[in-house]
Amino acid sequence: MIYKGSCHCQAIQFEVEAPETLEADYCNCSICVKSGFLHLIVPLDKFKLLNPQGSLSVYKFNSGVAQHMFCRVCGIKPFYVPRSNPEGMDVNIHCLDTQPKAVNITHFDGQNWEKNAHSLAHKTQ
Repeated sequence: MIYKGSCHCQAIQFEVEAPETLEADYCNCSICVKSGFLHLIVPLDKFKLLNPQGSLSVYKFNSGVAQHMFCRVCGIKPFYVPRSNPEGMDVNIHCLDTQPKAVNITHFDGQNWEKNAHSLAHKTQ
């Protein structure tokens, strides 16, 4: 199924291919909790940016591998390149304009990321 998504002001629009019932991860790390991110990690070939990257800004911290992309107009972070799967894309389910049939949520202990990151590695294979 193709889901359409966007930031709040629509300056960033994208599509992601995923099943009708989504498998999501809720992470308890500080950046995910504070930004309200509900994770859908997909291979990069399942993600398509629909408009130019002119409104995207990137925030990196710690190892610098993760690229947290947000809209420089409205501040929403609709997707990012995750450290756990740098060859993929992590979409915020809350930014999908097309609603999924159902979402199954797994809790991920991101406060202890180094100890638990291996459990996410399969998401882009």
